[in-house]
Amino acid sequence: LRQLPLPPEAAPTTSIDEWTQTITDLMADGLGPRAIYDRIRLEDKSFMGSYWAVKRFVKRARKARGVRAEDVAIIVDTAAGEVAQVDFGYVGKLLDPEQHVMRRAWVFVMVLGHSRHMFCKVLFDQKTETWLQLHIEAFKHFGGTVKVVVPDNLKAAVIRNAFGVGEGTDLNRSYGELARHYGFKIDPTPPYSPKKKGKVESAVKYVKSNALSGRDGEDITKVNAMLMNWVVETAGIRIPGTTHKQPL
Repeated sequence: LRQLPLPPEAAPTTSIDEWTQTITDLMADGLGPRAIYDRIRLEDKSFMGSYWAVKRFVKRARKARGVRAEDVAIIVDTAAGEVAQVDFGYVGKLLDPEQHVMRRAWVFVMVLGHSRHMFCKVLFDQKTETWLQLHIEAFKHFGGTVKVVVPDNLKAAVIRNAFGVGEGTDLNRSYGELARHYGFKIDPTPPYSPKKKGKVESAVKYVKSNALSGRDGEDITKVNAMLMNWVVETAGIRIPGTTHKQPL
């Protein structure tokens, strides 16, 4: 017998039919297919759609506007426990629940060079004491320290960075004391040398485009609570194209 085609009203549905508007809204906020899938799956446990269904929908929706080129990550292999890279990234304005006002916010990211496991937290300032406290929280999160920390050239880490012949790097004294206490070496990023901290720059972009995209105006306390879960349940079990292993 020849199988007859299904009538239009009986056509099979996809696993994301009821989520298409949500996906469209998240696309408008700048999220890609992986970020959209992770966001919906993390925030609504009733979502049973597949990543591939989301990806196909996004691909079709992007045809009219074109696809933006992705940045290429620079792969530098490091041994386990050897290096961590740290940086800040601006994430827009969030609600300060104590002052009841909107404030400019940044995300601090520390990423382990070998596994790509990360610690991240959103905050309202980049003061020295904040920078030091974030390192302490990151080490507690990882359960240990690394041999070398590579920071960007912000004032909290490096007061004067001169990589010319015969010139040294003056580190913030408090940061140096923290390094001595925990037993790690500080190796600042040379100016205009993004290759040296490519992993953390990629990590900051990932956090901003995945976990933090479209969250302008939200309560910073709730955002940080979300990040604590996201870094384990989403970022921790992803499979980076460079390592092909889950960071956790």
